[in-house]
Amino acid sequence: METARPETIAQPVGGPLISFAPYIAIGGILIIVPPFLSTYFQGIMTRFLIFAIFTMGYNVAFGYTGLISLGHAAFFGVGGYTIAVLKLQYGSDLFWIGFPLGILVAAVIAALFGIIALRVSGLYFLLVTFALGQLLYSIAWNVKWLNSPGMQGIAGLSLPSFGIPGFVISQTSFYYLVLLISVICFGLVYRIVHSPLGLALVGLREGEARMRSLGYNTWLYKYIAFVVSGAFSGAAGGLFGYYNYLISPTHLGVGTSFLPMCMAIIGGVGTLSGPIVGAALIVFVENFASLVTPDRWPLILGGLFVLAIMFARQGVVVYAGRLWNSFGYRYGSIKS
Repeated sequence: METARPETIAQPVGGPLISFAPYIAIGGILIIVPPFLSTYFQGIMTRFLIFAIFTMGYNVAFGYTGLISLGHAAFFGVGGYTIAVLKLQYGSDLFWIGFPLGILVAAVIAALFGIIALRVSGLYFLLVTFALGQLLYSIAWNVKWLNSPGMQGIAGLSLPSFGIPGFVISQTSFYYLVLLISVICFGLVYRIVHSPLGLALVGLREGEARMRSLGYNTWLYKYIAFVVSGAFSGAAGGLFGYYNYLISPTHLGVGTSFLPMCMAIIGGVGTLSGPIVGAALIVFVENFASLVTPDRWPLILGGLFVLAIMFARQGVVVYAGRLWNSFGYRYGSIKS
């Protein structure tokens, strides 16, 4: 007697391939296209990757831990000022020294700020991080040692040197360096998010009191997330200093702190690819606005933010993912 087979849920053929197709396509574009672009558009893509790193780091604190900070520009700026001071005061532009040192100094500053800021929570945490960031802004503005002669900030920076005789880094090779570092940062964030630490951070975001009742040292977990987030921001700031050829007190200010928050919210808070998509949208729209109507960029940015809150509150990535999945089920072959 023949037994009936249990029914299986219909699945699209090549489901995993459909799921990873956007990542494969975007990766191919980032690797293949830049050498064929002008130096101007290479610079735009480099800027996008730098702010993607900045936003990925911010998302560790904001998206996964629930720490809303308005002082992350302090860590971003410190990373940039570290490589700038080495160039200005000591004449060194070695990547192997400046970049790791910028990350280390940013992490140390984040560790110091965390001790102060994490004594409070919620709105008070936001205000304390804002105040600490403005403190560094004031120091950078007034200390002559942190400024080139006759100006506010440090100018005259250049692409990094690797200390290899006969090798001079070009804008194209610097782009690929930033791309490599952004991939490494994405991998590190992925490992953090899917580790026991990452699960604990999400638990803190969803219910700190419950995590505390289960015996977790919630302050320590938030402190670790804040320092890790600061280190990623320092990495982005160091790369930005090389890219921008200038670092100034404005890169420590609240305007710079607002950018990763806005990018994370538009892309998708608490998602892996949200910071990347948010950074891409804002950087490329900013570039377009600067060509058409540069004076109205703040208005355009505010409009994007409002539209995202009204119609894509979970972020562009979440809604685009749902649309892509529905496309896969609607047009893919069905097997049972």
